[in-house]
Amino acid sequence: MTELQRLLSAYDTHRTAGRACALASVVDVAGSAYRRPGARMLVTEEGQLTGAISGGCLEGDARRRARQTIQQGRPTIVTYDSTDPDDDLQFGAALGCQGVVQILLEPLDFQDSDNPLELLRRWAEGVEVPAVVATVFGTAGAGDTAQIGHRLLLTAPGEVHGNMPVSSALYAGILHDARTTLAAGQPATRHYSLGAGVVRVSFEILRPPVRLTVYGAGNDVQPVVRLAAGLGWRVQVVDGRPAQAQTSRFPEADVVRVLPLAGVAAEPADASFALLMTHNYYYDLAVLRHLLAAPTRYIGLLGPRKKYERLLDDLRQDVPNAAAQLHGRLYSPIGLNLGAETPEEIALSIIAEIQAVLAGRPAGFLRDSPHPIHPPLRSAGPLAADGRTVATCEL
Repeated sequence: MTELQRLLSAYDTHRTAGRACALASVVDVAGSAYRRPGARMLVTEEGQLTGAISGGCLEGDARRRARQTIQQGRPTIVTYDSTDPDDDLQFGAALGCQGVVQILLEPLDFQDSDNPLELLRRWAEGVEVPAVVATVFGTAGAGDTAQIGHRLLLTAPGEVHGNMPVSSALYAGILHDARTTLAAGQPATRHYSLGAGVVRVSFEILRPPVRLTVYGAGNDVQPVVRLAAGLGWRVQVVDGRPAQAQTSRFPEADVVRVLPLAGVAAEPADASFALLMTHNYYYDLAVLRHLLAAPTRYIGLLGPRKKYERLLDDLRQDVPNAAAQLHGRLYSPIGLNLGAETPEEIALSIIAEIQAVLAGRPAGFLRDSPHPIHPPLRSAGPLAADGRTVATCEL
């Protein structure tokens, strides 16, 4: 289950019970921080938490302020500044991150179909395409022409949702920048001049869950499915053996189905990530031949390198350029070099490798990387750290 799915589930529970809620969202970051823009935490009037906006250092203070936001009935911005490590350790929540984080706190109106979580639900229901959410989080000197909490959601096909007035002087500019941000695939912040004021907008990228098809339904596939499902990935398990391909064996999978060897070639091609873990040479050969022309970014093949070399020799008899079609997409032997031995350890190495491919990272030790953990946010100006809040760790 993804973090958003957990938030929506908790939101529905609280709405049914009539428990007032507020949403805390990270909208801007400068320097180092544990979470990035888009991290969210749901807070009830009684203080119950779902989600996280940091590694635990801000949650207690944000919970207290979120409950105040519910009582006041209006959104507010809180700025946590830990750029001075000595000052932060002595007076703050001991964040130790040496960055500035801005949190938007908003009371949620259960009757508003455009409240932040309902807007995200509208995208998540289909969850087939990327999208971007633009959120107004600063309106210094802008008067009533812009309101904190106004949002615009733009999907890749061009659908637009949200409560940002089309008549707003900012609408066209924000929509243009939303398209640019979505095309770049990286979050950003933008500052807009409006009269004598400045409006600040956070652009968050929404990505659909990873789709993973695992060919094979042996016992070693079970921990793979559990780990992938725990990350919110949509997992399909496919095998030619009815006794193995059973839902009871893979309760975390979205789909478990029997696909005879003869039916592999007729499968529709899709962009799902693929794992070949059948332990059946001829089934693996059929699947690999099927995936040659598919738009699959990642094909993981379980087994030694010699197995792949033999498969490639067989594929070349029908498709001379098979190696070129698989170049950069096929990973064999599968998984990161973690010294894995048990099925659970092997599953961890496989899922970690897929995550590295998704993120475009080399999967080495972070201590050996000369680069920051996260790329810096694209911003039209510096993060405004005015109104620094001293966080009190209450958890």
